[in-house]
Amino acid sequence: MTDTQTRPALEDRILSREARIGVIGLGYVGLPFLVEKAKVGFHVTGFDRSAARAEQVRTGQNYISDVKDEELRDVVQRGLVDATTDMTRLADMDVLVICVPTPLDQNLSPDLSYVRSVTEQIAAHLRPGQLISLESTTYPGTTEEIMKPILERSGLRAGQDFYLAHSPERVDPGNKRYSTKNTNKVVGGHDPESLRVAVTFYQQAIEHIVPVSSAKAAEMVKVYENTFRAVNIALANEIALLCDRMGLNVWEVLDAAFTKPFGIMPFYPGPGVGGHCIPLDPHYLEWKAREYNFQTHFIALAGETNRKMPEFVVDKAARVLNMDRKALNGSRVLLLGMAYKGDLDDYRESPAIHIYQLLQQAGADVQFHDTWTPHVTEHGLDARSVDLTDDLLDTADLIIITTQHSDVDYQNVINRAQRVLDTRNATRHLTGKDRVVML
Repeated sequence: MTDTQTRPALEDRILSREARIGVIGLGYVGLPFLVEKAKVGFHVTGFDRSAARAEQVRTGQNYISDVKDEELRDVVQRGLVDATTDMTRLADMDVLVICVPTPLDQNLSPDLSYVRSVTEQIAAHLRPGQLISLESTTYPGTTEEIMKPILERSGLRAGQDFYLAHSPERVDPGNKRYSTKNTNKVVGGHDPESLRVAVTFYQQAIEHIVPVSSAKAAEMVKVYENTFRAVNIALANEIALLCDRMGLNVWEVLDAAFTKPFGIMPFYPGPGVGGHCIPLDPHYLEWKAREYNFQTHFIALAGETNRKMPEFVVDKAARVLNMDRKALNGSRVLLLGMAYKGDLDDYRESPAIHIYQLLQQAGADVQFHDTWTPHVTEHGLDARSVDLTDDLLDTADLIIITTQHSDVDYQNVINRAQRVLDTRNATRHLTGKDRVVML
């Protein structure tokens, strides 16, 4: 590694907490990581294209539920955290961690525009001795096939002049047990030296590091993890569809199956899948596999099964209304929950959004209640939460539980509702369920 500057080696700077850390992208991955690094004594600068978000970080205003308000305020007040939209400051950093979105386009193909854009900005300011680590979930090969050539336009060489690694994020928003600090961290480097420096860097704030042989292997680890979940959720959803045809309660079937102490792992059905990971990431692997003339049948089938669940919910809603001789067209339908996950303020790719839109298309008068996501703007929907009053519960023709939030009194919902369609098993332990229909 060529180092043209008279200063300690990067690894020594990391161990002494002298290394300056830059985190690019201050969302659900970037902000928690920034705080963890600052908590152990690093000076960390957040980079984000949103001036408003950068200002919030600079002033210690938290907007991510997985970050404790007092912890962000503390590291800001101690002068360990800054945030900016000025990408020229990338040159001042010793380590750059990329945490930008990696969505899919309308054809379910990877959209790496954010990764490319950030990498080009880094390349314009790249200097010898820096570590560049990509955390954004992507297909195997992105770090070395996309990022490395862009970075090397600077005239510097990966493994000779700068370090390059991939360490996929493993954030589970709302998880009370596992955080950035205590979730095992997979790290893969472009070369052995990059791996060694990256492992040293991540060890300073994360309890257990799992090194793998390459950046490509690390990328495969993450997409496999999410594919595993997507496939097993799809299996549970398909069983739910079959149980509906057979007149069985899928929740009873699964609860009994999961009492087996070996050879099985709990996965549950629902109205669909949401968030960034499960609906999107497996398609990165599916897309990449085509380059090798390989068809990932399980991934394609799982995606198809999970994507059709909102349509199934709307179809079942129509059947539930028929029980009272009502049509979906013109009925008042209330959705309880728009977040993709309970007790979370994240509605990215939430199946409730698709259910809301499908109900509207069928002519229903749709409203939703969700104190966690009071204003939803995605996929063309722009809607606001309504107060969960007794009058609202009394007058709705059908209430659909689409997200299980702990701040909802589901017993009162059951007591007052005309009909309830429970897609989350939220009412399993409640009484008076003669008006409740399960998924």
